Amino acid sequence: MARRAVGGARATGGAAGKAGVRAGAKGARRPEVRLPPLEAYRGGGLEPDGDYDGLRFQDEDFAGQDGGGARFMDCALTGCAVDETRLHHARFLDSVLTGLRGVGTDLAESTLRDVEIVDARLGGVQLHGAVLERVLIRGGKIDYLNLRKARLRDVVFEGCVLAEPDFGGARLERVAFTDCTLKGADLTGVTLTDVDLRGAAELEIARGVERLRGAVISPGQLLDLAPVLAAELGVRVEAEE
Repeated sequence: MARRAVGGARATGGAAGKAGVRAGAKGARRPEVRLPPLEAYRGGGLEPDGDYDGLRFQDEDFAGQDGGGARFMDCALTGCAVDETRLHHARFLDSVLTGLRGVGTDLAESTLRDVEIVDARLGGVQLHGAVLERVLIRGGKIDYLNLRKARLRDVVFEGCVLAEPDFGGARLERVAFTDCTLKGADLTGVTLTDVDLRGAAELEIARGVERLRGAVISPGQLLDLAPVLAAELGVRVEAEE
């Protein structure tokens, strides 16, 4: 279905929308989000299994509300508060989420497809068991992101800060990290396919460094990770006396 771009949504597909297209790594496809003319959300709060189509949510306070199982299609959420908001098993399709803020948002087992998340300020977000496909996470900071056993395909992290993200048991395919910071990442049990880490401004792996098979890193990152890799292999590195 053809959609006209409005409200600042931008086309990011095609050749110019490729991320991580470098030797040795297949590029992640960015989402192609073109929002139709949107109707303003009239309030009333989120509802479990609610159906939201073609709506603009502006500066709404959804703290503590229950939107479990809800579907958001062709929507724009801007400046909304999502503290302790329950969105378990929700679906976000062809939507743009800008300036979300909150702690403890429950998005477990949710689906995000063709979604842009821009300048989010979040902490303790639960995305375990979620499915992310053609998703761009650009700018902002997310602390303690829980992506355990999630499935990520064609996902780009760009210009954002991820503090202690947990990818335990997750499957990542065609995922790129561009100009972003990963601090204390947990890769325990992760499965990586065509994951490009070379663009990460800072790469710090707390656990699971042995699971980097399927990723591409730069020579500089290899040197930075050398102490962790040596420890994993049981190798002592000492200067000659």
